[in-house]
Formats: sequence, structure tokens, C-alpha cells
Amino acid sequence: MCGIIGYFGNRNAAPIILEGLRRLEYRGYDSAGMAIITNNGVKIKKDVGKVDEIHARLNFLEHEGNIAIGHTRWATHGGVTRENAHPHISNNGKIVIVHNGIIENFQEQRKFLTSQGFKFYSQTDTETIPNTIEYHMRRGYDFFEAVKRSLRHLDGQYAIVLIHEDEKKLVAVRKEAPLVIGVGEGEYFVASDIPAFLEHTKNVIFLEEKDMVMIDKDGLKIFNLIKDSFVERPIVSIDWNAEQAKKGEFDHFFMKEIVEQTEVISRIAKLEDGLIKDIADEIRKAKGTYIVACGTAAHASMHGVYLFSRIAKKHINFCIASEFPHFKHFLTPESLVIAVSQSGETADTLAAIRAAKSAGAKVISITNVMGSTLMRESDKSILQRAGPEICVVSTKAYTSQLAILYLLACELAGKLDEGKEKIRELGRYIYYLTSINMRKYLKQLAEKLRYTEHLYLIGRGLQYPTALEAALKIKEVSYIHAEAYAGGELKHGTIALIEHGTPCIVFTSEENEKEIISNAMELKARGAYIIGVGPRNNDVFDFFIKVREAGELNSICQIIPMQILAYQLAILRGCDPDKPRNLAKAVVVK
Repeated sequence: MCGIIGYFGNRNAAPIILEGLRRLEYRGYDSAGMAIITNNGVKIKKDVGKVDEIHARLNFLEHEGNIAIGHTRWATHGGVTRENAHPHISNNGKIVIVHNGIIENFQEQRKFLTSQGFKFYSQTDTETIPNTIEYHMRRGYDFFEAVKRSLRHLDGQYAIVLIHEDEKKLVAVRKEAPLVIGVGEGEYFVASDIPAFLEHTKNVIFLEEKDMVMIDKDGLKIFNLIKDSFVERPIVSIDWNAEQAKKGEFDHFFMKEIVEQTEVISRIAKLEDGLIKDIADEIRKAKGTYIVACGTAAHASMHGVYLFSRIAKKHINFCIASEFPHFKHFLTPESLVIAVSQSGETADTLAAIRAAKSAGAKVISITNVMGSTLMRESDKSILQRAGPEICVVSTKAYTSQLAILYLLACELAGKLDEGKEKIRELGRYIYYLTSINMRKYLKQLAEKLRYTEHLYLIGRGLQYPTALEAALKIKEVSYIHAEAYAGGELKHGTIALIEHGTPCIVFTSEENEKEIISNAMELKARGAYIIGVGPRNNDVFDFFIKVREAGELNSICQIIPMQILAYQLAILRGCDPDKPRNLAKAVVVK
């Protein structure tokens, strides 16, 4: 949800925090703020709005100091107001915090602190934390020990970064929420996500569950609250490029990441055979394999179920991650759970794998973020190799997930080399689908659809999850109500909603053409405006988007024009395609 950035070093922290906030804005953009320790005490600037809007009003660069924290908020407790924006400060004005997550027992804690004379100035759960720390410091404990004791009183999940005006220390803690340390030359960065500090260092420490970091003039120490002792964590060098986290020549990350799908596909074609075979062997050995995921990753997983059936003649089960714990009763130590997540921090997906592990099942993850919680808690992992995905709306990570699931199905069928060759061929074709000409062509369609209120999409077989994902993309960024259905389901209720001019997008392939065209004709007979997506035009189509036949890889090809259409609709309707309202990149709360 929210984005956290902290800095401790020898440089002026304000510009570093400001740039980090900009790079984390995809994680939350209701409000933002910064706190910096100066020679004249702690200075806090925060307000409602996007980072640059607030900077224009308040000037985040006004004050200088070497220790600072910042935050971009996605509201959970309390409305979108300046008072609820982070950072929050203790009653004595010494302890300042930024926080991602939810403190579940904050009401009880707030009631207790109020009885001790503490006052509260926001509706957030976060404000209880610095005041609980102050309460313990009043009892004689130093900052670090007071934080440790305070955490015993806090239930829930959190990533917390704190600074203390007098002690000149930065403390960071993670519990079921992402937090990573960047290690530079005599300086340290703390953030929710690597892109926040990627231009400064590629050396990172991935914190484990309940790791508590203390940074002061003597360096960095890590105390693990579970082990109740100081621990060592390795420094890892990551292979992401800082330029990947910048927009470059594009107006938005959304379009940049759509175009990058050609490169992503090329990387997947180069995945190590041994890695694919190892994961496929786990599927072969398992007595029951289940894929769990949320949102876009769920649509990729549904698509994977079709692929395992068609290519490998293998029965794989799929369940939305948030619902999976309700089915944990049939899991055994011989079960296998495959979890798919771009961020590797999705709370519902993590809850699903923990339910699986509690039954003794093996867990394999497909994730894009090295060192993520999902990757660390899995028995084995495949990295998606999509690079940083900054836009809230997932595009290239989805394509990567589809391609990886395809290669796993091919390996199970003894056709990995053939599958890799088809992936390589597909990469060359995707370049055409993301071209400027295609973007211009789809803008014409967007012009026709920009004022529509309802839009329907249908597909059969592999095109059904494609329709679901296309509908999600349109909803996410243009706020048009879009719903997807299996073609055969139209007659079971949905067709009652079709009237003259209702736009309907129909996904076709050589395999399902006759059946889906029949469904399209049923829609046309009720007055629908039919948009065809597939290899061949048809008289029933009012608008046609040609996408060559690619067999089991049709969905990768066909989703790209839909991503571009969603982008063009967002622009024409005055929406921000990178930062859709009410959404955040990583959903780290249930």
C-alpha cells in the first residue's frame, strides 16, 4: 500500500527523500510527507495530494539534515486529510514515524494512552506507535529498547521507520510488510521497494520477518525480535538498472512498460532449462497442485490452468488467494501450491501460502521481486525477470507470468525446446503490436468508446481469462464499467443488459471462431457495437483489431492491444493511467 523511504548518511537527505517519494508514489498517492532532523530540531512537511503538488506548495527542500524519512499514503485508517498524512509525531515532539500496514488493536492502545494523558491529533492507527514509544521512554528506556517494548503491545502487520530528534538514530522494523535496506558508501537507505533508492546503490539487505534495524553514527545493526538477538543478513547486489525505473521518452510508465514486453518475452525465452525442469518435476511428483493469486496474477493463473490441461494433459487447480485458506483442509504434505505475485508482498497470497505450509504442503512462487516475502517463504521460486514495474496497473509482469506458465506446461509435455522457440518468435511479433501505428489505430477506437458507461467482453477457452484481464485493465484506469464473460454464459443472464450501441469486445481464435462468432451475432442482434480481436475479420465486427494466430500464446498477443486501449481511454477521459484512484501497487493488507 503506502510507500516508505528513509535516509541516514553524510549527504543532505531532503533531495534524496523527495526523489524517493516520487519513485514510490505508485504505492500510494492520497497524501505525502517528509520529516528531517535539522540543527533546529525535527521539521515536518506533509499534505494531501501528489508529491510534486505538495512540494510546489510546501517546498520539501527548505530544510537540510542528514537523517530523514518520507511517506506516500494510501489511506486505510482515517480519511485523506493533512492531519492523517504521515509522518506522525509523538506528544513530546521527539519521535517521528512513517508506517505501512495496519495496527489492529490501535483502539485499545489509544484508549490506554489517553488514560495516561496522551493526546491524539489524527484518526490513524499509526499515531499510537510513537506515543507508545514515548510512554516507555518516560519509564527510563532508551529509544531502541522502547521501540522493542512498544512492539509487544501492537498487533497487526507493519513496516515502520522511526527517527529520534535527540538520539540521532534511525530505527526500522518489518512484520508481514515489505522493507528493504540499501547500503551505500557510508550511508543507508530504507524503503518499501528498491526503485526508491536504485540510482544510489544496487547493494541491498532483504530483511527477514520481525527484523529490527538500528542505524546510527557507528553503522547498522539488525536485531531479530523472534530470536531475541542480533543477527547478520547478507548484502545482495541486484541486477535491476536505474534507467528501468524512469519513464524516459514516455509520458507514462504504463505505456513504457507495455512497450517493454518485447524485452521481457526475450528474457523468459532465456530462462535456464534446469530451473524450468526442476519446477516441472515438483508438479509431476505432487499429489494435487494448486495455483493461487490475486487480481491480474489470478487471470494469468487461470490461463495457466488451461495451458496445463491443453499442452501437458495435467489437472491443476486454481483458487483466488484470499479464498484459499477456506480450502486448506484437503491439503497434505504431498500437495504443491504455486503462488503467483508480481510484488511478492500481496497479503492475501502470503496468507494462502502460510495456510498451505501449515498443512505441510510445498510452496513454489513465481514473483518479480528478488528477496520478497513470498520468495523467502517459498521452497523454490522462479523470478519473472520483468524488471521494475512502476505503474500501478500490471502489464509486463502479466505477460511474464503467462510465458513462464506456458514453459512449465511445455516441459511437462516434453516440449520445452519447442516452447522456447515459439516464445522467441512471439517476441518479434509483440514489437509490432506495441508500435506507434497500433497505438494510433487503437486511439481511434478509444475515441468511439470514451463516453460509454458499460462495456462487455467475451471469450472462450484461453480467450476467457484474456477477456477477464482486459476488462480489469479498462476498469482500473478509465473507470468504465467493464465485465467479462465466457461466451457461453451470455444467454444465462448477461444478455439482458445489451441494448443499442452497447460496446462488446469479442476475442477469437482459429479454435473457437465459429462458437464465439455465434455469440457475437447474438449480441449484434440486440444492437451491440461489436469489436473483434483476433486473426480474421468478420462481417459481424464493427471494428476489428487484427492479432495473428499464435495458438496457446494467443492470450499474450491479444492482451497487448487491450492494454493500449485502456491507456488511450484513460488519457481521453482525463485519468492518470499510472496512478488509478483508490488503487495501490502492492496490496499488503488483507
